[in-house]
This record gives sequence, structure tokens and C-alpha cells, in this order.
Amino acid sequence: MRDRYVIAMALLVTTALVGGVAGPAAGAQPTTIESPTDGPSVHQTDDACDFPVELTDATGTTITLDERPERITTINPSAAQTLWELGAEDRVVGVTQYAFYLDGATEKANVSASFGASVERVVDTEPDLVLAPNASASDVEPLREQGLTVYHFPAATSVDDIAEKTETIGRLVGNCEAAAATNEEMYDAVEEAEDRTADVDRPAALYPLGDGYVAANNTFIDEIMRVGGTDNVAAAEGDGYPQLSNEVILQTDPELILVTDPEARILDEEPYASTTAGTEGNYVVMDVNYLNQPAPRSVIESTETLSTAVADLQAEDGETADGEDGTSDGEDGTSDGGDGTSDGEDGTSDGEDGTSDGEDGTSDGDDGTSDGDDGSESQAPGFGVVTALIAALAAALIARRR
Repeated sequence: MRDRYVIAMALLVTTALVGGVAGPAAGAQPTTIESPTDGPSVHQTDDACDFPVELTDATGTTITLDERPERITTINPSAAQTLWELGAEDRVVGVTQYAFYLDGATEKANVSASFGASVERVVDTEPDLVLAPNASASDVEPLREQGLTVYHFPAATSVDDIAEKTETIGRLVGNCEAAAATNEEMYDAVEEAEDRTADVDRPAALYPLGDGYVAANNTFIDEIMRVGGTDNVAAAEGDGYPQLSNEVILQTDPELILVTDPEARILDEEPYASTTAGTEGNYVVMDVNYLNQPAPRSVIESTETLSTAVADLQAEDGETADGEDGTSDGEDGTSDGGDGTSDGEDGTSDGEDGTSDGEDGTSDGDDGTSDGDDGSESQAPGFGVVTALIAALAAALIARRR
């Protein structure tokens, strides 16, 4: 029975208060902020969040906004999640289908295509600003050719990257104070998660995406696993989302497996069934949207869920070792009872906003996967069903294999 440890997925979505600063100050000069390539440094030097503003994006293109954008379209779910968090959702006019988990998002125009975003649909939303993820690079130029103002984000593979992206979005849409408050909440959650697991052994963990693909080093998911108190066994196998053989997966022998399917069906499949996690039934159910979308609420919810699971699992193991759940008969040292299993009740996450933004088809596309956030229970980082994600990952790996 796989009841050793289960954490319920968070399913609730919270909507941030609407905020922002309207209108450019008379005679205001443009504020220029360049997105750095080595660490977060996009910071306001004063209390103003005025327009016009100039920012240089990941393509090296400087975009100018003369006034606060009133019509915003996103082609990445994580940016949509961030806009909701900043209270700017009332100005969003278009989103991809992978952002539909957000409260009220289904009322916005759907700009999705069969893969990526539809240029025609984006143009039809008549946006003042388009937010594009790194995985949607191929969509940026066609949109600019239509005369649209497009800001293209670099990959976000760390909490600091997400904080920088949040601050940039806040500056672009005129919600700087909300961005600062959101980042503060995120960093507080990270500190709490790290404190929660500071005194426990870090279990070797794995997040399988299906068909041998895993979340490895230099990804947003690897960062979540680290902050959540685990050691990602795939991190030593490469960057991004490599496909590992059954033999390699068995050699890594994870003690804990992260899943987005509440039934954890992948643990019935080889090679996972033969790992320590599979034989002992150790898995944590993560919310697919949070885990796969690099955005502040994703960090807050995912790190809470995972760190709570790790702490509870370690406590459970400790109780078994101390004889509380499985007491020793005192003669041969063997345990006479107690299976040490946990019902997972105290490890559940309340999942405040409950979703993923899957920006570029991969865990928000920020770390190099698809932007369709997953959207489904057993998907890989980003959007789409497992099959679609695997195809996207394979294409990405071929195009940008390191």
C-alpha cells in the first residue's frame, strides 16, 4: 500500500488586491532599467513607479512604455500568475489556456495556438503590452512585426530570478509596491521552508516527467526541491530536463518521488517501482501548476508543501525508530507492530492560489521547458499533456542541448 506519505494537492486560488499607480507624471523623464545577465539588480532607486519607462529585455531590445499599460496580454502562465498576484488582473485582456486556473482567467481572450501562442489572437486583443516567456522566443519577432510592444523574459531558474521577474513585471505595469510586497512574502516563505527542514536528513528525491524525462540541474523545479529540503538526484545527471535510462534512474535510487497525480500511478511503473521510494511508497503530491510555473505563489506553495512533507516523513521515520509506532519486543530487537505509515493529514498544503503558470511550456518555460504549464496531472514542466510536453522537451533538448 502506498500510504507511507501523501500530501494533498492545493486546489484553491487566491486573488490579490488590485493596486497600481495610474498615469505618467507631467514632464517625467523615462526611467531606464536594464535586465542584467548575472543576478537580480532591477531595483527602483526611488519610491516612484512613474511612466514613461524604458527596459531592456532578454533579447537586448529596449522597449518604451509612455504610460501605464491598460491592456496586457500574456503568452506565459507564470507571468499571468504574477499579474494576478500583483492585483493587475483587471487589465489583462488575453492569456493562454494554461492560465485558466486563475480566478476569472476564462473570461479573458484565449491566445493559445496548437503549440505556443497564436499571433493573430494576440493581435486581436489590441494589447498595450505583451509579456512573453523565454521558451516563446519564436513568437516574439512575429508579434513585434505586427507593431506590438513585447517584453521577453530570460529563463527563471532560481528564487532570485523569480524575484527579479516579479519586480520587472511590477515596473512594467506600474505596480511596484505590490511587487515588492509579493517578493517579501516569497522570501519569508523560503526562509520558513528552509527552517522547517534545517534539522532533518535531506532525502534523495526525483521529479519524473514521464518516459524517462526528469527535472535536473539549473531548473526552477530543482530550486524548489532544494528549498523544500531534498537533494535532487537528477541534478548530477545534467541541466534542464534530460531523458534518463532505466538503469540510471535505478542507480540514483530516490528515496522520495514528487508527483502531480494524486494516485501516484508512476510508482507502479518501472523503474520507479524498484527504487527505494517505490518499494517504501514514499511520494509527495505537488500541485501541478505551482510546481511547474516559476512565479512567486508557486514558490510559496510548493516549498511549503514539500518542506512540510519532508519534515513529517522524517518525524515519522524517527517515531518508528524510537519504537513509538513499531515497538520492539526487547528480545531480538525486532519491531512487533506499527507500519509507520502516515495518512498525510498533517502534511497537506492549503494551496492558497493553487496553480501553475507553465509559462513556456515547461514549468513556466522559464527554465527551458514548455510554456503550457502542464495543466494536467502528470505533466512535465510547462504545459500540455505528458506526450505534448515530452515532444516539446525533446525539441528543446535538440535545439539547446548543453
